[in-house]
Amino acid sequence: MADIHIFDPAPEGTPVSDFVHLHVHSDYSLLDGCCKLDSLIARAKQLNMPALALTDHGNMFGVLNFEHICHANGINPIVGCEFYCTEDHTAKQNTRYGKHNYHLILLCENETGYKNMSWLCSRAFCDEGSLYYGRPRIDFELLKQYHEGIICLSACVAGELPQAILNGNLDDAVEVAKRYKELFGPDHYYIEIQNHGLPEEKIASEQMIKIARMLDIPLVVTNDIHYINKDDAEAQLALNCIGRKSLLDDPESAEKSMGGSDRISEWYFKTEEEMKLLFPDIPEAYENTIKIANMCNLTIHQYSTPELKGCLPRFELPKEFQTHGDDYTKNQDDYVRHIVEEGLKKRYKEITPEIRERCEYELGIIFGMGFSGYFLIVWEFINWSKSTWDNVNNKPKPYIPIGPGRGSGAGSLVAYCMGITDIDPFRFNLIFERFLNPERVSMPDFDIDMDFDYRQDIIQHTRDLYGDPQVGHIVTFGTLKPKNCLADVGRILNIPLGIVAKVKECIPDSPKAKLKNAFEAPTEKFPDGGKLIPVAEDPEGTIGLDRERFERWIALCKKLEGMNRNTGLHASGMVIGLTALPDWAPVFKDPKTGEVGVQYTMDIIEPCGLVKFDYLGLKTLSLIRYAEDIINRHKKPEDKIFSVAEQSETDSETFDMFCKGDSVAVFQFESPGMQKILRQVGPRCIEELVALNALYRPGPMDYIPQYIDGKWKPETIHYPDPCLESLLKETYGVMVYQEQVMQVSQKIAGFSLGGADMLRRAMGKKKPEVLMGKKKEFIEGALKQGFTEQHAADIFEIMVPFAGYGFNKSHAAAYTVLAYRTGFLKCHFPAAFMAANLTNELTSTDGVPQYIAEAKRMGLKVDPPDINKSYEVFDGFEDHVIFAFRGMKGMGEAAAAAIVEERNANGPYTSFMNFLERCIPLQTITKDEETGRELKKSPVNSKAVEVCIRTGAFDSLGQNRPTLLANMERAIKYVIAKNTGSDSGQGDLFGDTDEKTFEDFVFDELPDIPLMEKLNMEQEVIGCFLSGHPLDDYKKIIDNCVTLTSANIKRASDEAAAEKAASTSSGGFQRRGASYGKSYTVLGMLTDVHSFNTKKGAGPEMCFAKLQDYDGTMDLAFFPKTWESLKPKIQGGKIYAFKGKVNPPRTEDDSPTFGIDSIEDINQLKAKSIQSVHIELEDSFSKEMDISLIKDFLFGTSGNCSVYFHIKTISGPYIIKASSGISLSSDEETLQNLRNLPLVKQVWAE
Repeated sequence: MADIHIFDPAPEGTPVSDFVHLHVHSDYSLLDGCCKLDSLIARAKQLNMPALALTDHGNMFGVLNFEHICHANGINPIVGCEFYCTEDHTAKQNTRYGKHNYHLILLCENETGYKNMSWLCSRAFCDEGSLYYGRPRIDFELLKQYHEGIICLSACVAGELPQAILNGNLDDAVEVAKRYKELFGPDHYYIEIQNHGLPEEKIASEQMIKIARMLDIPLVVTNDIHYINKDDAEAQLALNCIGRKSLLDDPESAEKSMGGSDRISEWYFKTEEEMKLLFPDIPEAYENTIKIANMCNLTIHQYSTPELKGCLPRFELPKEFQTHGDDYTKNQDDYVRHIVEEGLKKRYKEITPEIRERCEYELGIIFGMGFSGYFLIVWEFINWSKSTWDNVNNKPKPYIPIGPGRGSGAGSLVAYCMGITDIDPFRFNLIFERFLNPERVSMPDFDIDMDFDYRQDIIQHTRDLYGDPQVGHIVTFGTLKPKNCLADVGRILNIPLGIVAKVKECIPDSPKAKLKNAFEAPTEKFPDGGKLIPVAEDPEGTIGLDRERFERWIALCKKLEGMNRNTGLHASGMVIGLTALPDWAPVFKDPKTGEVGVQYTMDIIEPCGLVKFDYLGLKTLSLIRYAEDIINRHKKPEDKIFSVAEQSETDSETFDMFCKGDSVAVFQFESPGMQKILRQVGPRCIEELVALNALYRPGPMDYIPQYIDGKWKPETIHYPDPCLESLLKETYGVMVYQEQVMQVSQKIAGFSLGGADMLRRAMGKKKPEVLMGKKKEFIEGALKQGFTEQHAADIFEIMVPFAGYGFNKSHAAAYTVLAYRTGFLKCHFPAAFMAANLTNELTSTDGVPQYIAEAKRMGLKVDPPDINKSYEVFDGFEDHVIFAFRGMKGMGEAAAAAIVEERNANGPYTSFMNFLERCIPLQTITKDEETGRELKKSPVNSKAVEVCIRTGAFDSLGQNRPTLLANMERAIKYVIAKNTGSDSGQGDLFGDTDEKTFEDFVFDELPDIPLMEKLNMEQEVIGCFLSGHPLDDYKKIIDNCVTLTSANIKRASDEAAAEKAASTSSGGFQRRGASYGKSYTVLGMLTDVHSFNTKKGAGPEMCFAKLQDYDGTMDLAFFPKTWESLKPKIQGGKIYAFKGKVNPPRTEDDSPTFGIDSIEDINQLKAKSIQSVHIELEDSFSKEMDISLIKDFLFGTSGNCSVYFHIKTISGPYIIKASSGISLSSDEETLQNLRNLPLVKQVWAE
């Protein structure tokens, strides 16, 4: 539920308004409404208006929140919509007057009207052909079906009635008015008159007033509100320009949006007095606004949790569980019990009294609360996913992996027995009440992880089972966040992109930051705030923009910040209705995907009667499936099918790997920080991994040192009370989990677990008044248990931070099981594991090179594509990872599949021509969507063949790449001709006989090319080098001489930024383009060389380029003086060593640049000794005592390197050189020992 604010009442003595606004747009009109709901309702309340309408363009996105906020503020909400209409809403054509649509205002009189409007709005989006130029449309035929309970206004000048008048068709206008009056009935159709100063309004109003008098149709006056105050007009116009991608100062912008620049300020929230100046001779038009408001009496029904269970969707139960007639609830209870009993037998060899008691307890709560239907719905699609038979469509289907659990649902034994989760709650001591609390009635909520690749299949199954109309996504809204707002408004004001980028860089990094925080002094919450203060003081001097333009830009941004910009779909949330979704909430069609979703957001949809289900696509599950497929592809025929879920959870080699911190690419444990903690803790069981998974996050992270000490120094363990040892022993005295907080409450204060969960929630919210009440309750309970008041109070205070920080153990356990499985795969099947990771990253240009580098670091060989070894996706066997066909740019999925399928069916390809003769004739058949005709297409085209040649996929067949590239087109034509029986290429080998045969294809042989050219081909097609690396011949020089790489340039940039900041703060002159920090040596291949003249072509020439090394690429800059001397020596594609300095990025979207000072002679480079060791401390470091272990280490060793400390503070980063008496060796063992010390974040040598 959105925050509901109560606004100040109207000033004392303000009379109740005799007018209310009935034509009102909010920011839910998406770039055509410059006011939030709160602002509209606050203004209505300030003016003492008893009612207010909301009539956004074509949608009902905002009406539910609007209704809630209005009721809370004592205002009658009039729920409405300004619909787009046409003669035939399914025909993609203009109206008879040449417009895309007409406008029509509909208002809900009651709940029947709300239901009908919901259907109208839904069909406007979803009926075939109803969307035209992006607008959802209805027509009169639909109004006939759904007009009951609705009041209709003829709308603005874009309405059908005024359009008939403006087009000179008065007879048509009369007929339109008659038709609508007849349909909606007395007092339910009103002719709407407006006056914003538009000439066409005056023409239309004069005639509409006459028609109203003639046909006895009541009049009503409205103002077409798009913003609150008169001075918001430019902000509204700016919104329109953002949507239209036009410039704000273009005269046509105002003309197209608000009728012209001299009229744009009339579309605001006017007072009663201002409105009565518009049509002073028609008092009844104002009185009718109150009449309509009094007719409208709508409260949108919100279902309580007990009511929601009756709204759950249903599927047909097996006949043997339909023994209670039409009582579906009893039938489904019986079915759930049956599934649970069967599951108990599968899950446990012995069903102990403890298991039986827990099972009956959970079932009793589930049945008593009426939630067996919810459990069945989730069980059904999970059971379908794990099955290999589609019982709805009666056909085979693949097994779809489902996660072992997610969230608190893993604490349910019933869920475990039903197969909804795979985490044994007894094994991990999980608590059911954390999931379903009998003392706090709310809907259960299973978040289900599923194989990312099959998420859409499971959603489609849900549609197949319940029916398309009953299943939908959930809307989300993209808003104008500060940086987006600066960019959008900057664009319509024609502000240079460079200036926009500079100002965007000044916005604090926090996602909660507002534009105003950049103009306010830094705070603890926003330590990087205030960066726009100096810009505001002197915009021309700091960013090169005159003050007037800067202030206009910022003023507009402040008004537009936070406005809704566009719709989207929730990443995982789905709703399933008992009946069609519009019976419960309006739906819309997402413009990007075409998917249908409800128009209300996740936080407010459930009380509408639509229970939410989370379908979460998890790539880790896809990765595990890929790895298992690879392993099983290469297994011996007699071996059992491999499943990682069936492997031991106590494998010593896997835990050895975790203890070493070798967890790159391991789910949940891949970060450098987590790797360090793994080395410090040395986990030897799943339970310790669960604890680390829960601890490694902001807040709990502070207790990691205590946890580590508890493991290695048992004497440091402290329990708040001796009786809590059994609860806290597994986490060495630290309250890691929310469940532990609940159990402590039970043990000390005698709380039920349901009551303990209520306490945990209260502690987590940290509301003082609530906490004091709970503390009193806790102490009273503790006294009854025999504890003293002081001791109970002390324990309560110890619990409070843990309740806020503590993690859900059920979730931590479930995700750690997945993490362990990925770790097991990495440990025992590294090639298959890395191949699976690479397959997961097939669409990522950055991910594939990154994982290839990691595979090589692990000692694996990454083989180039091979026409007889590669598959569509990556493969791994023994110590080889084989590149995927689909990893090559230009190779389509269909082509890759066809090549592999033909090879599997008819054996390896024996030559290039054999490949062409087998693959070029292959055809796939598709149907043309419009005509239904069958279309034949060859999946393996010339582009697919070319990329195979360029990457060396045919190298193993004995012909070189230049020869194949030169002959490819001719060879393909030969094969096509041979296949179709063309005479081309045929030779008469049998004289006068009728038999002919094709002569063998003869290649024009070419010499092979150097390795470097082959590598460049590979780089171009697959984004990295595989056959070798251009720098392989320089490896020794790189190891001994290079001091900066693409992997550590960011760190060097931070150092340079620190020096730059220090120079600036001490009054130093900040030169544009200046390099800061120390000099470095780089070595790599030069690419993307681009020279240009500075000062818009009038200045000296400089150059940008990229340098590619083993780790990636870095940006290079040759400033004018350097470029002048080095230009003759520079050539793209060659290997160079450069000396220079790092330039920090100018904006957060930029990368650091390496400024070149000179070229180093590679042949003369000699090994240089490393001169310094650098230690970066964790951000949590605050006092010297914290680093006592580091000091002890430094004083206990020596070497030839100076030592530097890198520290980050609120005021910025600092680099401190240790005293000259401290020195270190730079050997790897010393550096690794340093990395393992507490508070050490990074260690490196230079």
